[in-house]
Amino acid sequence: MAQIDFQSRVGVWWTSDAWAIQDVQVRAKELERLGYGSLFYGEAFGKESLTQAGALLGATERLVVGTGIANIHARDAKAAEAGGRTLSALHPGRFVLGLGVSHAPLVEGNAGTYTKPLATMRDYLQRMDELSAKVEPGAPRPTRLLAALGPKMIELSGTAADGAHPYLITPEQTATTRELLGPDKWVVSEQAVALTTDREVGLRRAHQHLHMYSQLPNYRNSWLRQGFDESDLVVGGSDELAEHLVAIGDAESIAAHVRRHLDAGANHVVIQVLGDGPADDPLPALRELAPALDL
Repeated sequence: MAQIDFQSRVGVWWTSDAWAIQDVQVRAKELERLGYGSLFYGEAFGKESLTQAGALLGATERLVVGTGIANIHARDAKAAEAGGRTLSALHPGRFVLGLGVSHAPLVEGNAGTYTKPLATMRDYLQRMDELSAKVEPGAPRPTRLLAALGPKMIELSGTAADGAHPYLITPEQTATTRELLGPDKWVVSEQAVALTTDREVGLRRAHQHLHMYSQLPNYRNSWLRQGFDESDLVVGGSDELAEHLVAIGDAESIAAHVRRHLDAGANHVVIQVLGDGPADDPLPALRELAPALDL
């Protein structure tokens, strides 16, 4: 099993594109002090993934930093491998290169071409492997996780990568991912949370969060495979979908939901705090959640 030196089984997922990187570094240091094991983040509209990883790794001592995910349409395969090797050489066991095929509307909206995502990912991984061993000689290659939702991409994450980083899934889907991958690959599941005892506030945040995803075919198909139906796939998702995909409640109830992913076979769970907008600071909620999560 590839090396990832998580200091605890729960980390954080936070895309901080609306924040200055210096402020993100300060918050990463506090996450480390609180006992969170990682900080993962997305790549769609803002900061460049590998540059951000270097900044966060350099600002912390133990925190694992993961791209969740780096868009394979945003950089050449060998550039991704070379950048990942350099980060792994500088910070052994602390960098995770999460990779994903993104989504047709996002890729084509940036003048890219989106076809045959499984074949595209397989080819990308093969080209990564072709990078000369002379690049960062002696350093471990970056640990690779794939944004894997469907069974074929999950299978590829086991045969050509080190595991899966599934997003917007139920604990039952974590169990399915573990079953497909077997015991020797990483499963790092994302879990969105709304820390509030006001159900209406929690649902509002959940629907706002799901608004974009509910219009993307990859996620719609994933939710249908997970047992939801077309009535759940309205823009923003049905209340039932929202309450299954977003843990809403107090710290103890959210911690219990996170444990369901761990019990289902996740090695590590990254929690994404939902607020009222992308500029909201997740740290107050993460401070409150930390004791309940037994970090």
